[in-house]
Amino acid sequence: MAKLLSRRRFLQSSSLAAAGVARMAKADTHSKSVPPKTLLTLNARDFGAKGDGSTKDTSALQQAIDRCSVLGGGEVLIPAGEYLTGALALRSNTLLRLAKDATILGSPDLADYPVSQVRWEGKWIAGHLGLIYALDASHTGIVGPGRIVGNKAVGGRPGRQDPLRHPAIVEPIGCRDVRFEDFSTDQQGIMWCLHSTNCENVVFKNLTIRSVNGNGDGIDVDSCRHVRVEGCDIATGDDCIAIKSGRGAEAYALLNTTEDVVIANCTFADSIFACIGIGSETSGGIRNVRIEHCKFTGARTQAIYIKSRVGRGAFIEDIVADDLDVAGTMGGFLRINVLSSGLQDENPVPGQEGIPTLRNFRFSNIRVKDCPVLVDAIGIHPDKPLDGFTLMNVTGAAAAGIKLANIRNAVIRNVGTPISIHNVTGKGIEGAVAIDGPKVVDAVPPPAQPYILR
Repeated sequence: MAKLLSRRRFLQSSSLAAAGVARMAKADTHSKSVPPKTLLTLNARDFGAKGDGSTKDTSALQQAIDRCSVLGGGEVLIPAGEYLTGALALRSNTLLRLAKDATILGSPDLADYPVSQVRWEGKWIAGHLGLIYALDASHTGIVGPGRIVGNKAVGGRPGRQDPLRHPAIVEPIGCRDVRFEDFSTDQQGIMWCLHSTNCENVVFKNLTIRSVNGNGDGIDVDSCRHVRVEGCDIATGDDCIAIKSGRGAEAYALLNTTEDVVIANCTFADSIFACIGIGSETSGGIRNVRIEHCKFTGARTQAIYIKSRVGRGAFIEDIVADDLDVAGTMGGFLRINVLSSGLQDENPVPGQEGIPTLRNFRFSNIRVKDCPVLVDAIGIHPDKPLDGFTLMNVTGAAAAGIKLANIRNAVIRNVGTPISIHNVTGKGIEGAVAIDGPKVVDAVPPPAQPYILR
């Protein structure tokens, strides 16, 4: 079978790994969004917006945004009030400013959300665009201090009877230089809050995000480059932050990598899954993620979960976490499972190429409390061991210690907890207890016909 991605292309994508940490140090510069030059400020009420909580203000709000854009850009002010609306499209060089006591209320009618190609669980499918969305726009975004409230009536998962994906609250697709700052979101259920796809230079800053139920992710970073999440308070019904790059042969062929992501000075709580999930949709590759100075106050599973499966292919590399406070995690601090997490794609990446490549994971200066397991990192394929794993300077008690399997060049230092290993080499593992390795997951056999994008 012809390879879905040439060996040369894959090696080119991975050859930057040695420079990964250096690039992360520069990520602050890369991810800073350049705000649009403020040429004018338009008030949404001047275009007929009522803000009474019952009149649909969709047309008036959209006219204000469009008018601002065609006049060269600036800001659209949403003054105090409750603005019931269907989906709104942001435009280039135009910023939506939510005044104090201004609330955008999502319509309960799915017909008020246009249908386009959107990402759902790593695949491009037909679905409803977000309550506030942007397509191929630049120098745009939303700033507070107001609120955006999603409508639970439009939440849900696509199914046989209703195959369209449901709307997120905020959704930029293919955008550049985007900022989301100083506002709050609430009431989203069974769908993501903020979901960015194929974007570059995105800032999420000082946001308060609340959601309920499954699929209520806080911020999803999906095939994006140069992203900064800073000073956010996120309490969700699913992952607080999910970092993804697509699933299966489609995403592997596109190779839209998520890279250069900084998550700093945030507080996380999760009631269903992990606080930060890296994967399981990783077929476009994920590299250069830095998590620092964050507090994890509760998680149904782990504070950080790195996940994928055989059949995803591509790589996860240069993952750094430093200076973290972790408490109340029912599953523990860290789990790595790249054998069997997430749905298998109907067109998986076959052969050895479909086994994810892992490089350079580093975790340091971690303070844990009420932590049942410090590290569970046995879900790694023996054919492609994790190359480079550092865990150092951990304080606090964990009921169970560290379990590692199929790792090369491990460095374990100042962790104060028992270590169990299988097929691990490196430093700081002297005297570790031997354990059985994970059940090996076979590579995906080649299909009868090679996958073709269509």
